Amino acid sequence: MTVNDDSFTNWKIREEIAESMIPLIGKLHRERDVTVLLHSRSLVNKSVVSILKTHRFARQIAGAELSVTETMPYLQALTALDLGPSQIDLGMLATMHKADDRGLSVAEFTAEAVAGATGANKIERREPRDVVLYGFGRIGRLVARLLIEKAGSGNGLRLRAIVVRGGGGRAAEDLVKRASLLRRDSIHGQFQGTITVDEDSSTIVANGNAIKVIYADDPTSVDYTEYGIRDAILIDNTGKWRDREGLSKHLRPGIAKVVLTAPGKGDVPNIVHGVNHDTIKPDEQILSCASCTTNAIVPPLKAMDDEYGVLRGHVETVHSFTNDQNLLDNYHKSERRGRSAPLNMVITETGAASAVAKALPDLKAKISGSSIRVPVPDVSIAILNLQLAREATREEVHDYLREVSLTSPLKRQIDFITAPDAVSSDFIGSRHASIVDAGALKVDGDNAILYLWYDNEFGYSCQVVRVVQHVSGVEYPTYPATAV
Repeated sequence: MTVNDDSFTNWKIREEIAESMIPLIGKLHRERDVTVLLHSRSLVNKSVVSILKTHRFARQIAGAELSVTETMPYLQALTALDLGPSQIDLGMLATMHKADDRGLSVAEFTAEAVAGATGANKIERREPRDVVLYGFGRIGRLVARLLIEKAGSGNGLRLRAIVVRGGGGRAAEDLVKRASLLRRDSIHGQFQGTITVDEDSSTIVANGNAIKVIYADDPTSVDYTEYGIRDAILIDNTGKWRDREGLSKHLRPGIAKVVLTAPGKGDVPNIVHGVNHDTIKPDEQILSCASCTTNAIVPPLKAMDDEYGVLRGHVETVHSFTNDQNLLDNYHKSERRGRSAPLNMVITETGAASAVAKALPDLKAKISGSSIRVPVPDVSIAILNLQLAREATREEVHDYLREVSLTSPLKRQIDFITAPDAVSSDFIGSRHASIVDAGALKVDGDNAILYLWYDNEFGYSCQVVRVVQHVSGVEYPTYPATAV
């Protein structure tokens, strides 16, 4: 048999195994509210090729490819357990079992590693929590996609309504257009599923989820209980109100909490999931998810400060253009943003550096920042230049950040890539807050420069949903547990 024949046979075997994994993953998700992960990447609703590619990607962060032949036994072991709602990482199970020297079988090790989610220890499945989206722009539609995707188990979060400005006498036409924008996206591709429109009830039905479209020009004019909505979390995607007084307008009948997808002002808490989400007070009704750039820089900044100490730093963001810029030169309240976005690099300000203090109050280092908008529609890069409290080598920082991305509490926020030819479009659809580019990392004594890619639309939307899951009580624990 030739090498080519051997490779093809091996591929077909792995393809068959991946195909047999799909119903097991789906059943765990639907019936037990268990999300199966591979190095923090969900395998729920993934195709055969996507599952194989996710396994292949493990070589970028763990140094070696992980085969479905290795992970399938752990998945099979999970199906035999009395599991409760949780997230279980097959990659971590395989890695930790390989390092364990007690001679435990796959079934024995798996049962021990996920014991916190089984039997008397398991969490009871919670009733769905209603969610309302106020605004349906770039972030609003991506958050909607994520909420619909995560509704597969019938538990957790349930998108009940979106609120947009009045449709006038053409409400039916407006509804169809909004459904179309959810169905197709020039950057993020087709919606994964089916979408229909019920014009009579002003409802968009996405993968069986009935989403009421409410037309209102003022948040104080809506009574959500009229639509059967109770104790909901409202996500404000407009950014029109950013202080407590303005956001309090959303606290209408049926709404319990308000989450802003922009930096909050005044005493509004700015939350970066993975870093300070555990500081949210149970009775807090209004909070902010900060900005996409804040979410990109704060997790790696915390990781570096925890290990090396940070004395001072500067962040320069090279940011994709956004909807608040002009396509062609025209009047804009901000001087430079009035110039054509797809034709120019535009120097602008960023509040991300000043927002660090809200998310990381214990960080004593002064962090400055600036930004340049560039002619790409999505994915940005933050260049974080740090003076460390002690000297380090490039190899040391490289290995530390890779380990952080694999095993630390920040592994859902920080990703790590070693591909030497990586460019911005490679990170469209990334679910991490930031991705460390290993090849671009620079370390010289007490100076470290990190290049952090981030999908400023989708990665940020994932962070928003994580915060909403946390405050709603449906953020389930991940197993096997990693070091804190």
